[in-house]
Amino acid sequence: MSSSPLTAPVAVASVADSAAFPDSASPGPEPRLPIGGLLALAAVVFLAVLTEILPAGLLPQMSAALQVSESQIGQLVTVYALATALTAIPLIALTRGIPRRTLLLVLVIGFALVNVVTAVSSSYSVILIARVGGGVLAGLLWAMMAGYAMRMVPPAQAGKALALAMVGTPLAFALGLPLGTLLGTLLGWRMIFGLIAVVTALLVIWVLLTVPQFAGERAGGRATLWQVFRTPGLAAILAVTLTFVLAHNVTYTYIAPLMRASGWSDHLDVALLVFGVSAIAGIGLVGMLIDRHLRPLVLLATAVLAVATLVIGVAGSNPIITIIAVGLWGLAYGGAPALLQNAPARVTGEAADVAQSMVVTVWNGAIAAGAFLGGVALDLGGVGALPYVAGAIALVSLLLAFAARTGFAARTRQF
Repeated sequence: MSSSPLTAPVAVASVADSAAFPDSASPGPEPRLPIGGLLALAAVVFLAVLTEILPAGLLPQMSAALQVSESQIGQLVTVYALATALTAIPLIALTRGIPRRTLLLVLVIGFALVNVVTAVSSSYSVILIARVGGGVLAGLLWAMMAGYAMRMVPPAQAGKALALAMVGTPLAFALGLPLGTLLGTLLGWRMIFGLIAVVTALLVIWVLLTVPQFAGERAGGRATLWQVFRTPGLAAILAVTLTFVLAHNVTYTYIAPLMRASGWSDHLDVALLVFGVSAIAGIGLVGMLIDRHLRPLVLLATAVLAVATLVIGVAGSNPIITIIAVGLWGLAYGGAPALLQNAPARVTGEAADVAQSMVVTVWNGAIAAGAFLGGVALDLGGVGALPYVAGAIALVSLLLAFAARTGFAARTRQF
């Protein structure tokens, strides 16, 4: 994984119509970013992602306590992602008129309740239902987050603001999951879910103090889902998103057997740390350049992903080359959420939340499809086939990105 409304009437038009909103800032010093508010959004993203993935790090403990198989605990992550993919579009359409901070606060409180239920319930079925609810909340969150962050700043700083708000995603994978797993092992898995619930609830205060309120869209000015989808460039962005995330997940889902084949079986944690740290570096790099160089960054990310996965395939038995390739892979993937959420917001303007809900559905669908396709490749061709399948899909993504000149244009529409 695993995304903004606006006060003026919606006008779905081509990027060429956005010439009034130049990519460069007006003469004079660049306005300061609202760091407190953007970091509050990043904290919400961090805890939402951690809520989703933490069961994967606590499989044995949760399995023993709930008296179900580890695979059933794994399904707690699966149903969360499926609920996100299936509900993002209809729910964002239903909530377009709700003031944005109000909706955000409801989502934050909802995440806290999901973790409370997980922490206190002894019933697997009850926890499973809570996880479905969490996935629904996540679908709304991802659909509104990009537009929210970009709306807090002038258009020329929109990409930088989004990158800062989305830094919570790689941090959750690189730091949150290992730390949550360690604390869950030391203190008990219920304690760590309870702790996350408390921290999430405290976020309400931070959001109220630092995140501005924005009105929802007026009913009479809203574009239909079909009108938004037909925005020039959006379909191409969705196609690039699908293939990029698919290529990533074909290999990332099965990174353990991949690392075993390269001699890193005893140090999978090191490989994951390298990936996570590189991903954080990737989003930092993207944050500095995205407002002026969106298209080159998208082309670079897809090219690096293709090269990194193919290198793992060619030199997969060499642990040094493999770990370097993993670092490049993380660098390419780290900035992808900001790049692939910034682009649809640029072309759709005030309909950004609806466009982001489409990205959420495509993204989560690609996660599921990547796991499935990777499993088929693993069964038919062995672990050595995975990087080549991923590399081929990444090359398709690169070609699509190269052809998508409108979707990744350099100008930003007003929010």
